[in-house]
Amino acid sequence: QVQLVESGGGLVQPGASLRLSCAASGISFSAGATGWFRQAPGKEREFVAARRWTTGAIYYADSVKGRFSISRDTADSNTVYLQMNNVQPEDTAVYYCAAGRPITSTIRTSNGYTAWGQGTQVTVSS
Repeated sequence: QVQLVESGGGLVQPGASLRLSCAASGISFSAGATGWFRQAPGKEREFVAARRWTTGAIYYADSVKGRFSISRDTADSNTVYLQMNNVQPEDTAVYYCAAGRPITSTIRTSNGYTAWGQGTQVTVSS
């Protein structure tokens, strides 16, 4: 049974840093790609970041480029992180990790992924 579990969300002030984790079981991240998406209230789910582990290719949404980074635990290849620096109120959302084998044209879309976590809330507010 495939399971993805996110953690690390919370309430932080603007400018702070936060690290989200995604732990997988029943699936190997190494065989495909891991993506992070987010959904703010009243908005559609949007792409945040992704990394294709077979090639090392990394993708970021323009809105987070230079502030967020996606990486994998060096000791546990089935744990992926989203490091969020200088967070802003517009980063407030439920953050989801996803796993799958997307092709290049779908790596930034929900359709490219077959497994999803339950989400973790990130709230940025002063």
